[in-house]
Amino acid sequence: MKYQKIVLAGGNGYLGTVLASHFKLLADEIIILARKAAPADGNVKTVVWDGKTEGDWVEELNGADLLVNLCGKSVNCRYTDKNKQEIFDSRLLPTALLNKVVARMENPPRVWINSSSATIYRHAEDRPQDELTGEIGEGFSVAVCKAWERKFFQTNTPNTRKIALRIGIVLGKESAVFPPLHNLVKFGLGGKQGDGNQYVNWVYEQDVANIVEWLLQHPETDGVFNCVAPNAVKNKTLMDTIRAVCHMPLGLRAPKWLLAMGAVLIGTETELILKSRWVYPKRLLDMGYRFEVTDIENAVKACLK
Repeated sequence: MKYQKIVLAGGNGYLGTVLASHFKLLADEIIILARKAAPADGNVKTVVWDGKTEGDWVEELNGADLLVNLCGKSVNCRYTDKNKQEIFDSRLLPTALLNKVVARMENPPRVWINSSSATIYRHAEDRPQDELTGEIGEGFSVAVCKAWERKFFQTNTPNTRKIALRIGIVLGKESAVFPPLHNLVKFGLGGKQGDGNQYVNWVYEQDVANIVEWLLQHPETDGVFNCVAPNAVKNKTLMDTIRAVCHMPLGLRAPKWLLAMGAVLIGTETELILKSRWVYPKRLLDMGYRFEVTDIENAVKACLK
């Protein structure tokens, strides 16, 4: 085995499952910190924590090769005061707790990758946003990202290398995004959303896992990295591609007013669809990472296998 122990905090969701599957054959032990108990699956073990208080789970961090923190309530909801508070708390409280524990450990995780979001950048239709020249945006979701990264980096952990991973929209067969889009296409509703000119910063699920391992293997990496494929596409291109791969010639478009009505009905926000996220993974590419999937058509085909 290449690694002794990988710890995935909040690792019982979709992305945690992707990472656990990737590392299962590479690590002696994978520990998932979750709020609910689950039976062991080979070398994958679930340990209960609440993300707020210390407990027996602290010992699981001892000597870990890698800690990945994926904790956070989904932003795919209405931005009520209650949901806003839960979105903040579900990210900041576990991050603060892990900082407190890791900072004082004698044998802490070698590397800590904290999830963040590529939505931290402004609405961009004019040029791609990278880690060096990208401009931070405004609004609720951006405020969440800024507070999350600030909480992550504010504590010094001299024996643990820290990386904030600004993850784009993850495409995969079981992801939160692709199945609903695929269903729209199947029912003839897969046209462009809004004017269709907003950019989508996507990344295929296997590249997320590959990037996490690549960052673990490269001791010169720290700070902020954009975790998105290098070729962002416009919304209309994404929908056209899914329809083409599914052999569905027709797709009704969803104008902005209809999206606003639909968002209320299904309990989400139109920002998640209409914000133009044109983000570029400059640091990864400059430092030598090679993406497995860079073409949106190949990504869609992989999701449908």
